[in-house]
Amino acid sequence: MLVTLAACALAQDPRQIVQEAQRRAYAKSQRYEGNLKVIGASERVTEKRWQYDRIGSFGDSKTVLRFIDPPEVKGVALLVINYKNRASDQWMWTPALQRERRIALQDRSTRFFGTDFSFEDLEEREAEHFDFRLLGEEKLDGHDCWKLESRPRPTRTSQYTRSHLWIRKDVHAYVRVDAFQKDTLFRRILYRDLQELEGIWTARQIEVFDAKRNSRTVLKLDKVDYNIAVKEEDFTLQALRRGL
Repeated sequence: MLVTLAACALAQDPRQIVQEAQRRAYAKSQRYEGNLKVIGASERVTEKRWQYDRIGSFGDSKTVLRFIDPPEVKGVALLVINYKNRASDQWMWTPALQRERRIALQDRSTRFFGTDFSFEDLEEREAEHFDFRLLGEEKLDGHDCWKLESRPRPTRTSQYTRSHLWIRKDVHAYVRVDAFQKDTLFRRILYRDLQELEGIWTARQIEVFDAKRNSRTVLKLDKVDYNIAVKEEDFTLQALRRGL
């Protein structure tokens, strides 16, 4: 009976739903390689490949994205340091220029190096930065989902006025995010091919659609590992410059 009551309470509390999704995705560290296919409005396709490394708890973590292919972008990297109580710090390293650039808050809405991810999209959506509202329930791809609305709190700088989130009920995993500027859809992120890897439900394919540009990026993950041995010193500007 207590379990049933707890489940009912969770179903009605949108913040708890999001926090539970974050709790179930917890890992001390993560690494994957991803192949990105960028499809422009004219259907022109470009491909890139990056390695993603992460350390720390949700909202208090550090990540490094480093392109490993093709040769002309190899070594370009982004360091993101996430915080629970303020916006992340971000630096991009460009080997050809031999310098790093701090990504200012007003620049977080720009695309990250030719993909349809913005710099803001590569931050973690820490629950404490948003207010949530339960909009109802919907079925997506045959799965029952909660549909929530999130709005950034006044202390949170965001290009998005609000977002709609779909979270699968059975596994508490994100399957879709629609991000709006006022009432206009600006970006849609779809999380596909969910698989349980080391106890964590993981989207092996992430598709980002930029409604303004009418372009999309499809990211396919492989070589996914959780709770691997990584070093704090690999998530620094010095490591970014060394190309670790």
